[in-house]
Amino acid sequence: MYLSRESYKKIIEDLRDGLYIVDTDRKIIFWNHAAERISGYSAEEVIGKPCADNILCHVDDVGLNLCCSDCPLASTIYEGTPHDAEVFLHHKNGHRVPVSVRVIPLTDDAGTVIGGVEMFSDSSYQADNEVRLKELEKLALLDGLTQLANRRYLDRELESRLEEMNRYDIPFGILFMDLDDFKSVNDCYGHETGDRVLQFVAGTLSANSRPFDLYGRWGGEEFVGIIRNVTPANLKHMGQRLRRLVEKSFVLVEGEALRITISIGATMAVENDTVQTLLARADALMYQSKAAGKNRLTIG
Repeated sequence: MYLSRESYKKIIEDLRDGLYIVDTDRKIIFWNHAAERISGYSAEEVIGKPCADNILCHVDDVGLNLCCSDCPLASTIYEGTPHDAEVFLHHKNGHRVPVSVRVIPLTDDAGTVIGGVEMFSDSSYQADNEVRLKELEKLALLDGLTQLANRRYLDRELESRLEEMNRYDIPFGILFMDLDDFKSVNDCYGHETGDRVLQFVAGTLSANSRPFDLYGRWGGEEFVGIIRNVTPANLKHMGQRLRRLVEKSFVLVEGEALRITISIGATMAVENDTVQTLLARADALMYQSKAAGKNRLTIG
């Protein structure tokens, strides 16, 4: 059976996974429709540019920029062997999306490596989150700007989780998060840019949320995560990962990367806690993070 070049191209374009091709300088020469959907970048925006040029900017789960160190694509081109990785790409809107990556070398007829092909799939719980959003919209429990749960819903969820803990001994913890120096963002760049910053932080929280956890906007630049069935060590690890992902995210403002950090207070719910005592403890821990220099997590 003979397939034309156009047939091959259509197959690649219609893949559910993102796929792009680079030359030996890691300059992008092909970008399929799924890559556009997952990353937010159109083919016109990226063709001809190096993939590390404020485009995907992969980081690992400790926030290390892989474009500058252990890049799977660079390793594949250099070694001529496939590589797999779990990384976090930079979405055009600023937030971090977890993706599973598979990279293979691109060779000519003589077997010489002339580039690389990377396929990546969204490994977030996007479908579950979309169902949750529709339900929250119906109940007027959604924050309009960030598309996260609003304060009213967070209150209700905390009450439910405390009751669940007391009746069935199912542990949970909360992450109380506040954007560092957010007022200066509004003062320097305006409220429209401030809204974009809030949205990319919310997007990072949502994309990296388990289906049974809940993240919401508490008010202003404050966010709360309700994390079910965790140990203190798990809670700290999850909070630190989110902190690093936000730190490594950015939005472009007139071609410049605008970054933000968050300070976090983390605490486990304990016997005799109320919503008020739990939040007060997490809030106080968050302010300890602020006092200690910001962009850190304090657990207690």
